[in-house]
Amino acid sequence: MAPARPAATADPFERAQRVADAVLWEGYVLYPYRASAAKNQVRWQYGVLTPRRHSEADGFERWAMRTECVVEFGLEATVHVKLRYLQVQTRTVEAAVGDGFEPVAELEVDGELLASWDEAVEHVLDIEGFALARPGRREVPISLPRARTVEELGSSGRIVRETLPVDGVVRLESEHSPGPYPLTKLRVTVENVTDWCDTTVPRDEVMRRSLVAVHTLLHVEDGTFVSLLEPAEFARAAVAGCTQEGTFPVLVGDPDDPTVVLSSPIILYDHPAVADASPGDMCDATEIDEILALRILTLTDDEKRLARSTDPRAAAIVDRIEGFSPEVFASLHGEMRSVPGGPASTDPAALPWWEPAVDAEVNPWEDSIRIDGIDVAKGTKVRLRPGKATGRRTDAQDLFLIGLVAEVAGVFFDVDGDQHVAVVLDDDPNGELHQSRGRFMYFHPDEVEPLR
Repeated sequence: MAPARPAATADPFERAQRVADAVLWEGYVLYPYRASAAKNQVRWQYGVLTPRRHSEADGFERWAMRTECVVEFGLEATVHVKLRYLQVQTRTVEAAVGDGFEPVAELEVDGELLASWDEAVEHVLDIEGFALARPGRREVPISLPRARTVEELGSSGRIVRETLPVDGVVRLESEHSPGPYPLTKLRVTVENVTDWCDTTVPRDEVMRRSLVAVHTLLHVEDGTFVSLLEPAEFARAAVAGCTQEGTFPVLVGDPDDPTVVLSSPIILYDHPAVADASPGDMCDATEIDEILALRILTLTDDEKRLARSTDPRAAAIVDRIEGFSPEVFASLHGEMRSVPGGPASTDPAALPWWEPAVDAEVNPWEDSIRIDGIDVAKGTKVRLRPGKATGRRTDAQDLFLIGLVAEVAGVFFDVDGDQHVAVVLDDDPNGELHQSRGRFMYFHPDEVEPLR
């Protein structure tokens, strides 16, 4: 049966925009946000596609990326593909010298400091109406011409911005998956086919002929995407046949509306989201917002001036953080959230870390294991024998635990199916606290001796 058509929205990609923007600008300019910083000497780390001939000769960067995903489709199913990427733009500051101009690292004009720097131009390519009801193929070219602009700085100098030509192609392909279900494999391939190769130039020069931070957003009408991370049973075989190269597709947006996918060079989980407390992108999602904001406030005035001279995006980050109110910093520091079992609960069993509806046979608070002819479960008293018999799994801390008496808090399975006994020491003055927070010591069954 064909899937129900989800409710239409004015912009189906709106709910994915913040995450996609974070991917697009990740690593563009890093703390301390100035061009001279060591962190900002090797840029453009994600989703880079260099010219094919150069890539094949050099071997360090890819020239193509491929996304494959599975769609459960209706008779009128179509896909809208939005390709997003950056093009490197050289910004050269030139000082007026005699009758000409000379490139400089930085130049002060009317009290404002300007630095030479490689900027980025954002591009979006929309491909709409690709039908999925029957196998098909479509090819769309990418053509970025050479461009050059000059910004005069009076008698002091000028700023020259230049982009180099880049050619590419996007290929859409669909093929039905065998079986009784209306499933099709959708393939999106992006290639840099710029006719250029020079393995003697530095990487920065190659980046100016590359597509950078390439990622795709996909929206299906009259259909739904299948999660590649947690596929339904009927789609497992189709998902197993998918291959990803340089990018990985995940569901994004409302979990109840699986019609939008983000295929990113940064591997994410299904339904990624930017925290509501995050006040804006800092081009560094690997950093904690609060810590990064506090570090920016420690910059000296001269360092902030250098950051502002590097790039308008860097200047906006510094200006925004300088304007943070105490309330904004408080929101970044943390928040209280309710958890299953209620805030007053001190029973770890009230805070299940597994999914009871799925793992119906797993319950560490009720499970037991037989050791030396005795059923060991929650509440059983045991004597600890770390490294018993073989001496394995021991460290210096275990020397202090040998022979101590503890109470079993639960019996746990690990991902390999092995069982472990969680205990709380009888004589530990913080034992009650550890018990209430679910913090236990874990031992292999042969390292505990049941007390009869």
